[in-house]
Amino acid sequence: MIIAPATPETLHRVLHEPPTRGTLSVARLDGIRTLPLSELYARAGRLAHHLRTAHGLRPGDRIGILAANSLEWVLLDLAALRLGVRTAGLEPGKFTPSAELMEAYGLTLLCTDRSADLPDLPGVLAMDEVLAATEEGRPDPDVPPFAWGFEDVTTIKFTSGSTGVPKGLGATAGSIDSSLRAVQEIFEHAPEDHLFVFLPLSLLQQRYWIYSALLHGHDITLTTYEAAFATLRKVRPTVVMGVPAFYETARRQIEGRLRRGKDGTAAEVARSLFGDRIRYLWTGSAPASPEMLRFFTGAGLPIFEGYGLNETCIVTKNHPGAHREGSVGKVLTGKEVLIGEDGVISVRSTHPVNNHYTYARPGDSEKVFSPDGTVRTGDLGHLDEDGYLFVHGRADDVIVLDNGKKVIVRPIEELMRADPAIAECVLFSPTQTELVAVVSPAAEPADHEAIAARLAATNAVTTPDERIGRVLVADPPFSIDNGLLTSQYKPKRPDIRAAYHAPLHAQEAGIHA
Repeated sequence: MIIAPATPETLHRVLHEPPTRGTLSVARLDGIRTLPLSELYARAGRLAHHLRTAHGLRPGDRIGILAANSLEWVLLDLAALRLGVRTAGLEPGKFTPSAELMEAYGLTLLCTDRSADLPDLPGVLAMDEVLAATEEGRPDPDVPPFAWGFEDVTTIKFTSGSTGVPKGLGATAGSIDSSLRAVQEIFEHAPEDHLFVFLPLSLLQQRYWIYSALLHGHDITLTTYEAAFATLRKVRPTVVMGVPAFYETARRQIEGRLRRGKDGTAAEVARSLFGDRIRYLWTGSAPASPEMLRFFTGAGLPIFEGYGLNETCIVTKNHPGAHREGSVGKVLTGKEVLIGEDGVISVRSTHPVNNHYTYARPGDSEKVFSPDGTVRTGDLGHLDEDGYLFVHGRADDVIVLDNGKKVIVRPIEELMRADPAIAECVLFSPTQTELVAVVSPAAEPADHEAIAARLAATNAVTTPDERIGRVLVADPPFSIDNGLLTSQYKPKRPDIRAAYHAPLHAQEAGIHA
């Protein structure tokens, strides 16, 4: 008889088995700092000791981390896990450091690189103090070992904020353990690997790769979106973790160099941008265009799309040996995908992330979670005969025309985004009689001729009800700064609708079919 472990074994190893191999590099535009993972582990222990003795943190307390990606962020996360202290990953720009923030999320301590703005606020830890507390020569740490249980919440993670105020969700240790195991099972990261991470560490998924390095002894580079392209060739990773928008930007750079005819083949130009050791590219968090996926795979950089939500962790993933074009992969160990009669995808997990939101409006949890933690995703999809999942779009993004026709917008939007001149496309039907597209151009000034040509090509292959009547070209393009993209570069449909309300309803505005 197999006896299940009492604690999440993988997470236990991350916290209590000192690594013997691997390095962490933290890259900024002004340089790269590299340290052995053994030193990272030792520094996290010293910081845990400091947080316990100087700040009185105890198991069950909660700290907030509001800062850009940095060594300090990693150390705080690992030290909190060692102490049994929960974290709240607070993304800069989405949250502002204040006493109200600390009270709203029950923070014993707020760790931030913006402490200069809060000189008199108690319970604030500046990042300078974090590094000082980890230097060699300090007393040996005396931290009582803490063992997380499968259902213990280790961190509060927040939705990407595509609609309304971000919802806070407590992630259990069991869900983290299960995801780490499932990903390692299919990708087999080894000491020869070097993972490249640039999305915010406030997104729990990005912290998985730090844990993976400590577990499996591979190298890892941590940077920011702004420094990503400048860093890639210098560190020569084997694996890059990025959202589709990042790869679309890379694709445009590569195609631009090819048009200038000075850099060789697509494969040569791609490797000059990403480095010469790429084993595979990882993408998810938003729909990826088939054209972009084919481009990189054709250029010798295999790219694998997956599927998951904050509420589920990773659910499916294409990977070497199990990859089907157009799908988001096969279901991972520990997950079960259920397709309802209405075509909506639900996910059941051996170790659910949770069965409710910690912070949300009344009724929000009941819309998503069953009591056993099964999640109704709100996405439409189907499983093929071989178990590959295909996602068709959001149930909420189905447009019902006045003739009763239901139009699933995602495939049409993907057809529009296939043109390099178009970064994003979002469809609406303000009068329920025609589709209107709001297009974010890939460059400024917008290439109106290319957009018009793509509109004609899209309408040529869709049914009459699916044809786009008008196109509005966003000016300025969608961005995180103007509030029309989430931190994972997904369009915020309600905000885009509000921003373009008048031209959406103006019959003569925009490019016409």
